[in-house]
Amino acid sequence: MKNGTKSISHMAISMAAGTLLCMTVCASALAQDLGIKAPPQSRPIAITKATIHPISGPAIENGHVLFDKGKIVSVGAGDGVLPLGTLVIEAKGKHVYPGLFGAYSQMGLSEIGSIRATEDHRETGDVTPEVRAAVAVNPDSTLIPVTRANGILLEGVFPTGGLIPGRVSVMQMEGWTYEDMTIDADAGLVVGFPPTHQGQNIFGRADESGQKRLDEAFENLEELFKRSRAYREARAEDGKLPVDARLEGVLGVLPEAGEKQNPVYLMANEMEQIEAGVRWAVERKLRPIIVGGRDAHLVTGLLKAHDVPVIIVATHKFPKRNDSPYNESYTQPALLEAAGIRWAIASGEETPHERNLPYHAAQAVAHGLDHDAAVRGVTLSPAEILGVADRVGSLEVGKDATLIVTDGDPLEVRTKTEMAYIEGKTLDLSNKQSALYKKYLEKYRQLGLIKR
Repeated sequence: MKNGTKSISHMAISMAAGTLLCMTVCASALAQDLGIKAPPQSRPIAITKATIHPISGPAIENGHVLFDKGKIVSVGAGDGVLPLGTLVIEAKGKHVYPGLFGAYSQMGLSEIGSIRATEDHRETGDVTPEVRAAVAVNPDSTLIPVTRANGILLEGVFPTGGLIPGRVSVMQMEGWTYEDMTIDADAGLVVGFPPTHQGQNIFGRADESGQKRLDEAFENLEELFKRSRAYREARAEDGKLPVDARLEGVLGVLPEAGEKQNPVYLMANEMEQIEAGVRWAVERKLRPIIVGGRDAHLVTGLLKAHDVPVIIVATHKFPKRNDSPYNESYTQPALLEAAGIRWAIASGEETPHERNLPYHAAQAVAHGLDHDAAVRGVTLSPAEILGVADRVGSLEVGKDATLIVTDGDPLEVRTKTEMAYIEGKTLDLSNKQSALYKKYLEKYRQLGLIKR
């Protein structure tokens, strides 16, 4: 009987494990976009008679954008001079903008929060500078077509967790593989900058164990950069030394590392944390960018003095302090703009809701931010801060033809993105949500509740 019970128990465990495996595999399979990727641009395309919003300059009424082989060839008033064989799209009453740009997200790394197999935004270990986010991006994520249907065609994809989770990659939301999607695989190193002090425990006393962990984090951070500098010098003297992938991952942000010095993205929100992070980076001749920046408007003097940009992660959030105004987060972009700080807005929402990015900018407009500055904050500004403005972020000759055609202001929730292009590729804007809309619309038509 004992053996029989043991056998039944093992059988139940095996069945449960099998069921869990099936659920995981099925969920992973269902979380795949089955759409066909767009082919390369085959002939010139001109969008005419629309209002063109270059972002880098004033809007152009009754203008045109001409692009060929994935690049913008002409932007200006009127219909322009069009090559033979150009596909002309008359868009009277429509608006043309560069594709919206999410400055901070886990797009392609995160799918279903409750299914661990679809979450790939954090590596094992607290210090993994060798990690590049691009390599883990899933080009078949169902969240990509849903997001780009709202005009968001570019993302800064950040690994998360730990002291140094890895390096940022700038991705475009179309491609068969992650290589097709990658604009810049290594756009800088993420540093989860430790807070300057540990709070109190549940008894109201200083949390000594927590402070010890903070001290260890600072020591580990300093040791990594010290070793990376020594490694660079040793490799310069002897090129036959073995390659250390972890230390190699830090070299790109060090001064005198080459023609391009990548930034360090300091994940910091508290005022003291931001101040300490900026001073730490400046003393080591690094290029800091603040990500999060809840208290950034309180230290504008320091940020301005060292030209430190801020990626504001969400405006739709409550103030932290009891004596703060209710709209502190809503007004922060306007405060940074007035102080002359370079900034961009990220949604900060869970990846399935990244499509709400433009409405975070709209909230700032409702609380004092200039409208054009808000649109820039989700187009050209993130491109500049993440170092890819030579390719995307505005409608200029020579840049990628990554743009959207809308029936109104992209910050307005009622506006529809009617057409979208990435490197001149014509995107199919259908997605899981639009398919479900059509499905249930037909249901109510069959019931006679909606006229055909």
